[in-house]
Amino acid sequence: MQSRITSLLASTALLGLAACGETSTSFDKELGSEVDKGQFGNATMHNTLIQTGEMEYTVALAQRFANEVPDTVNFEFNRSDLSAEARSVLDKQANFIRQFPEVRFKVFGHTDLVGSAGYNQALGMRRANAVVNYLVGKGISRSRLEAVVSYGKTRPIIQTNQPEMRNRRTVTEVSGFVSNHPLVLNGKYAAIIWRTYTTTLAERPHPGNTTVETQTNPEG
Repeated sequence: MQSRITSLLASTALLGLAACGETSTSFDKELGSEVDKGQFGNATMHNTLIQTGEMEYTVALAQRFANEVPDTVNFEFNRSDLSAEARSVLDKQANFIRQFPEVRFKVFGHTDLVGSAGYNQALGMRRANAVVNYLVGKGISRSRLEAVVSYGKTRPIIQTNQPEMRNRRTVTEVSGFVSNHPLVLNGKYAAIIWRTYTTTLAERPHPGNTTVETQTNPEG
């Protein structure tokens, strides 16, 4: 009987020491760090975005942008410079973005499946940066073009190990609203989203800009 009691006391002491050891290490950590795995506030943020309507309006504007403006440009193999066709697409994007100064955008870079993951990650980033720099050159504030992201070769459109231009691309997307803009602060998201979007004059000539041909009388 005495040996059993001694054994129980020893086990209890060991458990206590273990608990004390765990407690002592916790003093070296920030309070709540055992609970927070880096996503502690995401649920609250998500609920807030839904309740204020910002998430719903972000999705609506993203759909409008994708419907009205080409959101993708493509690249030559192992290149990040912009072709004439790519610049033409980005001119349309820039025109849209300028007319919605309350909105933020993000550019995603992609590659095809040729080459290593590390190399393609860097290549996708160079392509995304090329697009951002071009849009900035067209008068878009860099603060509205969020940190570019490279997916490298992880999200191909066409599953092939051969060179494929459709995979070598960047995609520009609506990512949210500028937090300190007056319309956003007042929750007037609808006024932003359904604002009339106008194309450039070069693409939509004014009906009054017509050429009238006149004939001169050589004898007059």
